[in-house]
Amino acid sequence: MEYNSVNKYLKNKYGHKLYKVAIDGGFTCPNRDGKIDKRGCIFCSAKGSGDFCEDRFVSITDQIENGKKRVEGKNKDGKFIAYFQAFTNTYAPIDQLREKYYEAVNHPDVSIISIATRPDCLSDEVVELLKEINKIKPVWVELGLQTINELVAMYIRRGYTLDVYDEAIKKLKDAGIEIIVHVILGLPYENMEDMLNTVKYVAGYRDGELKKEFMANGIKLQLLHVLEGTDLAKDYLDGKFQTLELDEYVRIVVECLKVIPEEMVVHRITGDGDKKILIAPKWSGDKWTVLNKLNKAIKEAER
Repeated sequence: MEYNSVNKYLKNKYGHKLYKVAIDGGFTCPNRDGKIDKRGCIFCSAKGSGDFCEDRFVSITDQIENGKKRVEGKNKDGKFIAYFQAFTNTYAPIDQLREKYYEAVNHPDVSIISIATRPDCLSDEVVELLKEINKIKPVWVELGLQTINELVAMYIRRGYTLDVYDEAIKKLKDAGIEIIVHVILGLPYENMEDMLNTVKYVAGYRDGELKKEFMANGIKLQLLHVLEGTDLAKDYLDGKFQTLELDEYVRIVVECLKVIPEEMVVHRITGDGDKKILIAPKWSGDKWTVLNKLNKAIKEAER
């Protein structure tokens, strides 16, 4: 079974691979500053999912330069995606957003700007700014949906309802912005059907029909990691749920890929948790074993 991987997509569009530089723009999150909550999402690390980002206390330009050095030995073409990853990267005064985005977009080695955010942090003013930047270089917006199960969404303290996500999709599509949606596989109290329902929803399925006006351009399938210092870790250590075994995860990913339309780009089929704070699943720390098992299972599967 073949799927439309991000590497394949980028090589077809740009002729070469693009490496991501993970940027910390110095932002916070409405789930952290008290607007919605002060505790963050239940799974989110102290660094706001930016554990592999560059130093937030240096400029955007310096972060890009530092990120370039990390991969200079393998990045023959020298072009990058500036990935605003940590916390909520549209949650700041518009002048501050404009300054940071333009610093990234004006870097000569940056080909794409990718901005991780929440569907409830996309005001009309922000979307207009994204549209403006998109005329200079392509902008990707990465939305953290995680699940469409509203009870599980409440448990993980996502902080918004599904209709907010639908409205964000509409606004971004109308603005011509490419959308990538994050889905977590293995959330507590979810089964295979729940996970597949979420993937189908991201793919644009509504009431059993594929409606392309709801289809995201891309999807990230992320394994649930239990990290030290999170409320999720407390529940895990109290025995309230179990994480997925490797074979389970491989089987779930294969089933998810079967329902993803061929034109959708799959940006991730697993993910890394910082090994210094990773509690479970420990097998996820062996990235190459995981990827080898996934790729073998995908090749053997039929759509």
